[in-house]
Amino acid sequence: MKILIIGGNGTIGRKITERFSESDEVLIAGRNSGDVTVDISSSESIMEMFQNTGAVDAIVNVAGDAKWEKFDNLTEEDFYIGIKSKMMGQVNLVRFGRSFLNPGGSFTLTTGILADEPVDMTTSAAMVNGAIQSFVKAVALELKNGHRINVVSADLVEDAYEKYKNYFPGNTPVSMRKVVDGYVKSVKGKINGEILRIRA
Repeated sequence: MKILIIGGNGTIGRKITERFSESDEVLIAGRNSGDVTVDISSSESIMEMFQNTGAVDAIVNVAGDAKWEKFDNLTEEDFYIGIKSKMMGQVNLVRFGRSFLNPGGSFTLTTGILADEPVDMTTSAAMVNGAIQSFVKAVALELKNGHRINVVSADLVEDAYEKYKNYFPGNTPVSMRKVVDGYVKSVKGKINGEILRIRA
């Protein structure tokens, strides 16, 4: 398989890339590094990325930003960070990516536990995570050419535990192997329209 991993050099992306590279051809897309560069908040950048990669068998996204801040302090522009990046960025990967995804190919998007169990300062991030999960369930009903779509929603991952542990008191970190397995299940399996909740 030829697999495009957007965010393939990130904390989770590196582990996903390592696993798929054992058996498949992997292309990494990143904001500042990779085989191709992309800013998923920009439709033009997404189209340019696909024109550079050509046809692929699977598109995996582990990129996307959202503002973490107290609700009282969030401005409308702060909300638009997550809306343009993690929400519409992933929607546009599907909108434009359909034309570059081989028949029978799959999309795998990424959200996180905040969609189901938000914590302090995550109003914006939780909102866009929830939106993407609803998008995946709905758009799965309309995709053509045998295309599938799923979303991986992991709890706090062990490789990011030290950085985020104060935001998630009491959450048991999820092993990176278990998280990566979720992406493999989405890409290599036959499931469609599923939210793969990865918990410890």
